[in-house]
Formats: sequence, C-alpha cells, structure tokens
Amino acid sequence: TTSYVMLNSQFRPHPPCAPHTLPPQPGLLSLTQSILNLGPCSGPNRQRDLCTFCTISLDQEEVFRTKVFDKSLSPFYGEDFYFEIPRPFQCLSFYVFAKGVFQRDLPVGKVSIRKEELCKFSGKEHWFGLQPVDPNSEVQGKVHLEMRLNELIIENGSMCQQLLVRIIECQGLPLISGQNCDPYATVSLVGPARFDQKKTKVKKKTSDPQFEETFYFEVTRPNSYTKKSHFQVEEEDIEKLEIKVDLWNNGNLAQDVFLGETRVSVKILRNDHIHRAWYLLQPKGNGKSKTDDLGSLRLNVTYTEDNVLPSACYTPLRTLLLKSPDIKPISASAAHILGDICRERYEAVLPVVRLLLHHSRLVSFVSAIAALELENTQEANTIFRGNSLATRCIDDMMKIVGRSYLTVTLKPVLDEICESNKTCEIDPIKLKEGDNVEVNKENLQGYVQKVFSSITQSSSSCPPLMCDVFRSLRQLASKRFPDDPHVQYSAVSSFVFLRFFAVAVLSPHTFQLRPHHPDLEVSRTLTLISKTIQTLGSWGSLSKNKLVCIHFLDEISSNISKESSGVEDSVVLKEGEVQKRAQGRKRIGKNFKKRWLRVTNRELSYHKHRGKEALCIMPVKNIQAVEKLDESAFNRKNMFQVLHSEKPLYVQAGNCVEASEWVEVLSQVSRCNPDRLGTFHPSAYLAGAWLCCRSLSDSQPGCKPCTPTLLANLQLDIDCDRETERIFSLFTSSYSKLQKMEDACASIAVYQGPLREQDDYSLFTIQDSKETFHTVRQISHILKELQREHDTRSGTAQYGSQENPIVGKTS
Repeated sequence: TTSYVMLNSQFRPHPPCAPHTLPPQPGLLSLTQSILNLGPCSGPNRQRDLCTFCTISLDQEEVFRTKVFDKSLSPFYGEDFYFEIPRPFQCLSFYVFAKGVFQRDLPVGKVSIRKEELCKFSGKEHWFGLQPVDPNSEVQGKVHLEMRLNELIIENGSMCQQLLVRIIECQGLPLISGQNCDPYATVSLVGPARFDQKKTKVKKKTSDPQFEETFYFEVTRPNSYTKKSHFQVEEEDIEKLEIKVDLWNNGNLAQDVFLGETRVSVKILRNDHIHRAWYLLQPKGNGKSKTDDLGSLRLNVTYTEDNVLPSACYTPLRTLLLKSPDIKPISASAAHILGDICRERYEAVLPVVRLLLHHSRLVSFVSAIAALELENTQEANTIFRGNSLATRCIDDMMKIVGRSYLTVTLKPVLDEICESNKTCEIDPIKLKEGDNVEVNKENLQGYVQKVFSSITQSSSSCPPLMCDVFRSLRQLASKRFPDDPHVQYSAVSSFVFLRFFAVAVLSPHTFQLRPHHPDLEVSRTLTLISKTIQTLGSWGSLSKNKLVCIHFLDEISSNISKESSGVEDSVVLKEGEVQKRAQGRKRIGKNFKKRWLRVTNRELSYHKHRGKEALCIMPVKNIQAVEKLDESAFNRKNMFQVLHSEKPLYVQAGNCVEASEWVEVLSQVSRCNPDRLGTFHPSAYLAGAWLCCRSLSDSQPGCKPCTPTLLANLQLDIDCDRETERIFSLFTSSYSKLQKMEDACASIAVYQGPLREQDDYSLFTIQDSKETFHTVRQISHILKELQREHDTRSGTAQYGSQENPIVGKTS
C-alpha cells in the first residue's frame, strides 16, 4: 500500500467572499491553507504584529513548513507540497506557529486528520477549526496488550479472581527532540474505589519498545460468591473496572513526557477470559478542552492509496496497454480509449505515460496520437494549442524525463532572480511610489536575456527521449502542412517554450527548482519573464532572436547527434541541514554534528554552515551505493549511508520524507558509476563487528543486496504494477462510459448509417467500430478478472490486529 499527498496553500478572507485561486496544477494533489480570526498571542507581540507559518507533519514528525507570513491575522500562504508517504502513519497534521524573535516559536493551533478520515476530505476544500496544541494531546503509536482472568484460592480457602495484564510491545512512539525516546509504561487497575498502579522497566532509545512484562491485580469477589462450572465475572464488577495503560518518556533529570494512553474495560472478558489486541494510543482526556476560537484553516488535501496485487495479476492489462502503439487506428487502442473516457480527468494520462515510458513504447504512441490530432487540425497556426490527449501526454513526458534538464538549465538563473529581488514592474498602474520604470525595464530585460540564453544554449542537456518526440512532431507537422516551412518549428516551440520552460519559470516550486513559492513581488517578476519567454518562443513573434530559436529547435529535434562540450556546469540538486556522524570514530562522545549537506551533478560535500567552505568533498563518480540504514545502528530514525572507497558516510535527515529524497537524488546522480556495489551492510560496524551479520571484518562484503538502480536513459523509478493498478482504478471508476462506448460501437457496426443515440457517444473517437469494440470487450473482461482478484484478497484485517488496531477508550 502506497500513498501520495500534495499540499497547496492559499487564503480566502472571512467572512467568505469570492475565492482567491492559484493557477491550477494539473496532475498534482493539492492542499489549501488559510487562517483567520487568530486569537491574541502571548508575549510582547500584539495581534497586528503576528507573523505566522504552517508546518505539515506525519504524526508528530514535521516534514514540511511554509514561509513566514508577516503581520497578518488572515495570512495567504500559497504553498504546494507533493510527496510520497514513506512509512505508516496515523495522522496528517497541520500546525500554525507564531514566529518568535527572541524566544521559541509559539504554537497557535493545529488541525489533525486521521488516516482513515483522509478519504472523507480528499479532493474537497474544507474549513477546519484550529484546535489547541497541548502536550498531552500530541500522541502517536499503538500498544499490544493481553488480559486474562484467573481463579485464585487465597489463604482462608475462599475463591477470588486475579486479573493478569501483559504489556507486550509498542510501535511508532514519537521522537523526542528529534531522537528516539526512553519509554516506559504504567499499568493501572482503575475503579470507583481503587487505583492500583504498576510500572515497567525503561527501554532505552527506541520508538518500538519490547516490554514483555506481566502484572497481576486481585479483583475481590462478593461474599455470596459460589463456584460455578464455568468461571465468569459478575456483571456489577465488570462495569466498574478498567485497565489504564499510560506511556511515558523517561526524562531522567527533566520531567517525564506523556506519550499516550489507552483504557480497556474489564467487561471485555465477560465472554472470553483471554483478550489479546493492539490499541491505538489516545490523548489524555481524548485531547479535548474548552478553548476560545483560535481561527480556521482551509485545506484541500488529496490522498491516494494504491492496493497493489502481485505482478502476475496485471499481466493481461499491462500487455493490452503496451500493444497500444501498434493498434490501427490508434483510437481503438486501450491507452487511447482510457484517455477518451477519462478526458476530463487529467490524472488518467500520467500512469499510461509512465508505463509506456518504462517499456520504451511512449515515442511510438505519442507519434500515433499526434498524427491523429493533426488530421483534425485545419490551420497551421493552431497546431497543438488545445488540451488534447497528445498534448497532455507530451506535457507529462516532459515533466518526468525533463526534471534534471530544467534543474541544469533554469535553477542557477532562477536562484539569482529570486535572491537578488530587483523590481521589474513595467505596468504604470502597478508601479509603486519611487519606482523608476526605465530601471525596472532594464532589470526585466536583463533577467529575460539570462533566462532565454540559458534555454537556447541548453540543447546538449536535452534528454534523448524528448529529442525523439520533438523530431517526430516536426516530421508530422511538415507532412500535414507541406506548404508552410515554419510549421515544423512551431510544432516543437509550442511545447518546449510555452508548455515547458515558461511554465517552470512561472511556478519554480512546482518543478522543485525553489523550496517555496516566491513572494508577491518576485512572483510578479517571474510572471513577466514567463510571458516574455512565451512571446520569444512563439513563432508568430517577429523577434530578432528568431535565428537563435531556429538553431536551438534544430538541435533538439534533428537526427544530428549532439556532443557535449565536456565542461558541464555544476548544478545544485539538493542541499540542507543534516546530522552527520564522524567517519570511522568509535561509539564514544558526541559523534553526530549538524552539517550542511550539498549534492551537485559533480560532487557531494558537507559544510559547517550554509555558504561556508566545504569540510569534505566527495566526487559523485566515487559513490558506490546509497542505502537506508537500520534504526538499530545508532538508535536514530531517518538515517542513510553513502558508501565509497573510504569509511561509509552516515547521515541522519530531518524527517522521513527528507531521508527518502536524499536517497533518491544521490542514487540517481550515481546510478551509472562503474564501481557500484552489489551488496551492502544495512547496519553499522561498531565495537569490532557488523551489527547486522556479526561479521568481525570491517572489509567483509555486504550481507544484503543493494537496491537495484535504473538505466541512465529511464531517469526515474517506475513501479509498473502500481501504475497498472491506477489504470485499473480509472477504468473501473469510468466503467459506465466504457459501456456506452461499447454500445456505440455495436450500434455503428450494425446500422452503418447515420449515428444513432448521438448524445451517448458523440464525444468518443470511434474510427473503426469493430476494432474499438474488440478492444473494449477485452478491457471489460480483464477488469472483471482483476476485480475478482481484489475481492479475493481484500479480507479486512481483524479488528484489534496490528494492521487494524482498536481505538482505545479515553476518559
């Protein structure tokens, strides 16, 4: 089971008025955030001086944060976040903080959505009231308990009952100050007139403690009790007693920190004298307290969870989809039919593109659907201007395979633009007092020239697959409009300039070129640059740069092999603060220190602080493997290791999402290195032995196979089973339209006259009714078989199991 979440924040004032919307981000999941009516914050700051920011957390682990919004009780954040969730979680939480100047940031309020409730809100805009941030409500994790009732004969010979409570283990307890906690549990028998408490041992540095401790509690019987053939607890006793389990972090000299609780009524043993189950930990008092209105947060969260079957189950559907480029006409292919019945759903295109891309079938499919679109294009100046299946496929292809191309080409100049923050406003209506329009015009011209030069000098970096698609488009356009010598260039420029580079300039955060959305002034500058780039790249423009454009378009769409100059600019792919372990040190003293880690297309380096001289530089070509590190190695979460010829580099990322991103970036940049390892040690070499396999030699080859790396031309990891499952879900959700297409094909095949039932199938592309009918019937049969597989395997985990824990009773 895998999940995706992307967050897009945006503000609407209160009371509600016309929504203030950002440009749509097709194919991305979104979250919209806004706050209003914030209460007074503590400290010297007054309400009007309140500066706020939001954080996004998986349970209690922060994974993203927005920029700080200055001095407003109704801030507009405008932030998009998109990430794959790399681990199990219980809650997706959003915290609002007031920025402190001389003190720590103060929590204003939070919104927490349980995982099982995400589907209820998914894809829908919703206002959530902020709840108070109370340490006693910040809980996560689950506890495994066993309860049993035993008969016991006491000294006077009378019969009484004994309650046995075994606390087995916990999982997923929160980090404390970024580190694993030192948990212990208290187990109490609670009733109207009794409170018997016992305590486990403290388990050091673990979020998944194994307690395996048993406690005994005596439960008094009434004097009138007589032994029965079957031991039962009397009703009046059961209703009054419960077991309360509290988890705590041992603070040593500091105060112990509450981690969560669960309460289990003894009456659960009424019909079964042994009870064993997992329970979710709950806030103290259910985390509810009476407070003043803290404000509201508007969210639009889309959450996707894929339940992927074994690979063999997808073979028929995958085979049918991969045959699509060979079907004549292309409109009768499975991939085209999916696009036809889901034409209003942008996300339908992406899994098809990824699947065909992985199997090297994308170029032929794109060529076929582009040719079909050109058949219906009457004028050369409208070529590829619509939102068709062909344009959507090419858009997604460019975003997938062109990510590193954008980084190399645009990131350096966009960093300069965003950080220098020169004013470029040239609209007289929008000029601020003191602005000089001529200076602003010079600033804008300078930025545009830098961006345009970066683009037109980047042909050697253009991915081969993009070049193949552009070459095909160029040939198809020339064939369709033989009398127009320029159409071959406009067919390519409409994608590379208008749909690729100009869009990335306008929204650099969406393409991972900047960590946050720019502020309003920089955003206006990027808008002006983007519009100018579109004009320069548009064939209708009589630009003096047309010869430069022609040369660039020739290079990225011709059969001529492009040779790189060999001098590749160093481009920062990722950087950020991490905890790094001193290499080769023994496990004594403070071996982990904060460092600024930086990876470019040439080297990996770490620095004492951002912008400081590198303390160590490792050429990317020397990296032999990048793998995650077992938590048990140093009792720290979110660790990974970079293996090279010297001692391994052990790094702890700030959170689980960051750790996955570091591993992905470093693996991609080093995937073609000739000396990559085939095996690795998932743990560390400490105290003279590898903790994983207990081998004594530090040069012993790894005990676990390395994660497979991809061929250089694929540029990304694609889980074909997951993509095929998504396609199955899309076909299933649009099954009524698939049936209408089948009926339309049957009607056309029978009557061969004027189209009947026009409203039912006029939107479908049916060039060959018999061929299309045959494909639709194949799809329907495969969908039924896949649904049968899902039904067979979809047995819900038993309530109280590790996969489906009980939501414990709270006070």
